[in-house]
Formats: sequence, C-alpha cells, structure tokens
Amino acid sequence: MAQRTALRDTGTDGKPDRAVVRDALGVGVAVGLSGFAFGVTSVGSGLTLLQTCALSLLVFTGASQFALVGALAAGGSPFTAAAGAFFLGVRNAFYGLRLSQLLALPRAVRPFAAQWVIDETAAVALAQPTRRSARIGFFVTGLTLYLLWNLTTLLGALGAEAIGDTDAWGLDAAGPAVFLALLAPMLRTGTERAVAGLAVLLGLGLLPVLPAGVPVLLAALAAPVVLWADGRRRREGDAR
Repeated sequence: MAQRTALRDTGTDGKPDRAVVRDALGVGVAVGLSGFAFGVTSVGSGLTLLQTCALSLLVFTGASQFALVGALAAGGSPFTAAAGAFFLGVRNAFYGLRLSQLLALPRAVRPFAAQWVIDETAAVALAQPTRRSARIGFFVTGLTLYLLWNLTTLLGALGAEAIGDTDAWGLDAAGPAVFLALLAPMLRTGTERAVAGLAVLLGLGLLPVLPAGVPVLLAALAAPVVLWADGRRRREGDAR
C-alpha cells in the first residue's frame, strides 16, 4: 500500500510531487512579497489605490509594472510609460510558445493559464523533467505568486497612502531595487550581461537629454546591437 502511494506521488523520474510543490511555493512566496514594493512605488508615482491594484490584477508581470510606474514617476507621458512596459512584457509571449508545447493544456484552460505566463512560472515549469511535474510547478507557482503579489500590492499601496510622501522616507528606491534583484539572477551568460550593461549605459546616458520614458525604449536597442556584434565575432572566429 505504501509503495503504491509513493508511486502515485512520484513522476516517472522518481521526483516526488511534493518536492515540485515545495520548490514552486518557495519561488511564489519569495517573489510575491515584492508586490509590497510595487504598491508603495505605484502610489508614490501618483497612481491611485484602485489603479495600482488593477495593474497587479490585470497586468501581473512585475518588470512591466515597475517600468510603467517608474516612467510615470519620472514625469514621462502615459504613452511612453505604457510602451516601455509593453516591450518588457513581450518576452512572455515567447515563454508562452515554449510552455504551450510543454504543458499541452486543454483549450478551455489556456486563456486562464496565459495570465500566469511570466518569468517565474516559466522557470519552474521548464526546470521539471516530466509534463506532470511541469504542470504542477506552473500552477502552484502561478497561484501562489498571483495571490501573494496582489495581496502585498494592496498592503503596499495602503501603507504608501498612510505615510504620505514616499520620497521623504526613501521608499522611492524600493521599486528599482526590487527590479534589479529580480533581474540579476537571470543574467547567466556573457551575452546577457553585455546586453544589460549596454542597456544601462544607454538609459542613463540618454536620461538627461530625452523626455522621461524614452531612454527606456531606446535602451531596448542594446539587445540587437549586442547580438549582431556577437554573431559577427563568431563568424570571424569560424573563418579563422
């Protein structure tokens, strides 16, 4: 009886479902707590409590949300702020292409699952050895992160409204700090680090001469420039 129970609770590679759930919960809780910083940053940038909570409920992608409120806080127009957030969110479409094959969810479930296609759910799902464990990892991470992110967003927004001027408390730095903390572990290769470094140089260099929000959009040019240079270097190396 115990053996049959263990088999039901284990994937084909011998990895228990509870181990997948544990890892997924760890990611969901760790990142979900960052919603507090977003709530504080969003209200501090001028958005209302309702607008802040609506962003987390409907957009639900931390990098894009921080980019949007950061551009607004810097005085950028709603158009440039939304454009920067959109370009950051495009990466989720590529995650979706890979996850659609891996998870193979029923058609009726896909529209709901699409809301949870973000960095963290993709990372947990793609790290699993079987479709069953990938599905468990995706949904546990997505549910945990969605609930906690929205709850902490609400708490952060309420806290920001209560204390008033977030700049006076230094809480305006919370958003960028969390954004960097989320980004840094993803920079694993030299090419990725080069793209990030060039994007920082473009963004900071253009900040004094262009309207707020525009340097973020132009910083996106770092990716094709670095990829072109890397491809050229490889071709020259092969020619030798």
